[in-house]
Amino acid sequence: MTTRQLPDALRQTLSELFQQRFSAGESTRLQHGRDESVHAPQPPDAVILAESTEEVAHIVSLCATQGVPVIPYGVGSSVEGHVLAPHGGVSIDLSGMNRIIAIHAEDGDATVEAGVTRKQLNDALKGTGLFFPIDPGADATLGGMAATRASGTNAVRYGTMRDNVMATTTVLADGRVMKTGGRARKSSAGYDLTRLLVGSEGTLGIMTELTVKLHPIPEAISAAVCTFPSIEAAVQTVIQTIQFGVPVARIELLDALSLKAINLFSKTSLAEAPTLFFEFHGSPNGVAEQAKTVQSIADEQGGANFEWATRPEDRSRLWQARHDAYFACLQLKPGCRCFPTDVCVPISRLAECIAETSDDITKVSIPIALFGHVGDGNFHLVVLVDTNNETEMAEAAWISRRVVERAIAMEGTCTGEHGIGLGKRKYLPLEHGHVAVDVMRALKSALDPQHLLNPGKVIPDS
Repeated sequence: MTTRQLPDALRQTLSELFQQRFSAGESTRLQHGRDESVHAPQPPDAVILAESTEEVAHIVSLCATQGVPVIPYGVGSSVEGHVLAPHGGVSIDLSGMNRIIAIHAEDGDATVEAGVTRKQLNDALKGTGLFFPIDPGADATLGGMAATRASGTNAVRYGTMRDNVMATTTVLADGRVMKTGGRARKSSAGYDLTRLLVGSEGTLGIMTELTVKLHPIPEAISAAVCTFPSIEAAVQTVIQTIQFGVPVARIELLDALSLKAINLFSKTSLAEAPTLFFEFHGSPNGVAEQAKTVQSIADEQGGANFEWATRPEDRSRLWQARHDAYFACLQLKPGCRCFPTDVCVPISRLAECIAETSDDITKVSIPIALFGHVGDGNFHLVVLVDTNNETEMAEAAWISRRVVERAIAMEGTCTGEHGIGLGKRKYLPLEHGHVAVDVMRALKSALDPQHLLNPGKVIPDS
């Protein structure tokens, strides 16, 4: 597919229809043509702030008749180039579609527009005894989280967006509106189109409404921090905790460099050593038992300085520091960009994968922080680079390729939660095989024959 300029007639039509909500200004286009990734900005030809499913359908229909690409946009917090416009086109900003349509507390679900953020939904749930647990760190939109199959720190206990999206309203490539799934907790009726859309990164349809599962707020919550003499000891603690069947809600690993960055950024005084953050949910007795078991496991691995945070404000401060780790690391090298990567492996291979990756880190000159949601085998590298330095970019590409190929060889995945976007398309055949990728291409062509929905993402060039 080649880049095509937005036709003047279509530009005029869209401008007249959406007036102040249509923009072809340079600053607005640039804002919608970049994300938190290392990819150079690729702005769309125009941006439209949509306010309803009907408007999105109308925009997509008009663009389809002219062969103009459309790119859905939430808040731009992705890290794999998902919102960039390599072929030009129209960016449809869904952030204004932020209405909470219905909360069904008795059934434990909520229906929201795609521009609702996770924090907004949880604020609306106050007083219901329920919460939405998927927490990728950034206050992302639920539409964006569904599109990238996001997860985050709570995935060990509550699953990912794949497990928590029940239904969608989705605009197809020709402007038709499709309903998928429903509010029933199970169904055997036909193909699971909801699961197909979740993780499709806007390449098969634009989700405009979602029905998501809600979960009861635990009776008791306790968090803890524990330092270790080595990353290997910390990882062994994680593996044993999971294999013993301890139902922890969160287990986060941070290396010494990550803790240094957090202390500088968040003004904390955490020990700058390999560290695990834990959180336990359940009854008071259950939480106490979980914590006792985990502390015993940690002690056997040389864990020290076990500190508890039971007050809500202390837990919030702790987890906010963890969520700030990405931006904290960026401050270690002013003016740098992050060349991020994340992988996920079976829990039994986690120690081996991290050990070999840590060895690779010692072979490059650029600073690299390692942290992640290790309770489900997922970890991240924050590779800090000067994008104008060819040597640094080559080192970043080398270590990213090494960790991805290692994870796939260990029967893991090239991305646990960031998605494919622009950056990891080349790894899909290695992970899934050419037959599976051919099936993905066939699905893409069937639902989007002109390849206008977020083109250049997910599917590798043939």
